[in-house]
Amino acid sequence: MVKILLVEDNADIANMVRTFLLFEHHTVETIADGLEAHSLLKSFAYDLIILDWQLPGMSGIDICKEYRSARGKTPVLMLTGKDSINDKILGLDSGADDYLTKPFDMRELGGRIRALLRRPTEVLPANCLTAGNLSLDPAKHLAMRDGEPVALVPREFQLFEFLMRHPNQVFTAEALLNRVWPSESAATEEALRIAMKRLRKKIDPDSKILRNVHGVGYILEVPQ
Repeated sequence: MVKILLVEDNADIANMVRTFLLFEHHTVETIADGLEAHSLLKSFAYDLIILDWQLPGMSGIDICKEYRSARGKTPVLMLTGKDSINDKILGLDSGADDYLTKPFDMRELGGRIRALLRRPTEVLPANCLTAGNLSLDPAKHLAMRDGEPVALVPREFQLFEFLMRHPNQVFTAEALLNRVWPSESAATEEALRIAMKRLRKKIDPDSKILRNVHGVGYILEVPQ
């Protein structure tokens, strides 16, 4: 599961890209206003930012500059109708990692996203993940226990994938809500508790790997 912030004020393009990303099993937040996007980036973490250049409130160039100035590390793919060499240089110099001009083919967008997520700073490798008797194949959207498929609803799968990618790390409820749930959702710690309870029942009923650390948060613990 990759959490993507899509900042695009053209409704048709935003809907098209969002539909494509959801089909690829990503979590997507769509914002049409530059100032709102700038505010979100101050408070929430994302794995990829797809950023339009021309936005109401604050331009994509200014958003990118300020995000990098604040030491934001997330890859940024800039979308724009500006296709001159000088514009491309300006976009990349503002801190964007890649630059795609409109109109574009969705296949090219998908390829560029995969390339950005394969970079060394990326913490979400595409290979199959394992932890004890549990395994997860992100590409096939498949979770398994003892080699048998386990049916998970989308939020359970996203939560499971995030924990599988960060084994032996304790995450507070706030951190998990930030990384797994969309920021615009009304998710609460109680919603997380219920999701974790259902996930544990399905994949780890004996609580040997997926545990609650009392007073701290949750951990997917893999024997060293």
